[in-house]
Amino acid sequence: MRPRLQGLRHVAVYVTDIDRSLAFYRDVMGMTLEWMPDPDNAYLTSGSDNLALHWRPGRGPVAEAQTLDHIGFVVPGPEDVDDWARYLRDRGVAISRAPKTHRDGARSLYFRDPDGILVQVIYHPPISEGGTGFHEP
Repeated sequence: MRPRLQGLRHVAVYVTDIDRSLAFYRDVMGMTLEWMPDPDNAYLTSGSDNLALHWRPGRGPVAEAQTLDHIGFVVPGPEDVDDWARYLRDRGVAISRAPKTHRDGARSLYFRDPDGILVQVIYHPPISEGGTGFHEP
């Protein structure tokens, strides 16, 4: 039998400026700095997750070096996606893809962080409405 998982709760991304990215995820996204072991690494949380920011030495935009498509933050209701869109615009964050309701009932929007990493805010019924989103195989 396959061992159980409790979901994907940790993502690590490369950034070009730790302080700038820390400010974005802390001040705009509302995450809390959990640990900063050194000037090149920061670990943030929104309570049930962990986002690691790792300084990437070298040249070129970080987004070109990343192989992931996007990272996502789950919200409790579809109206929260629209609230986030207004909140982000009020703070000068450009929306890459406006709020949209998908065929499965999910609702999301996309924008980019200071390094160009695509970030999603999503209402996803299986996990947003108090469920774990987990099922036995």
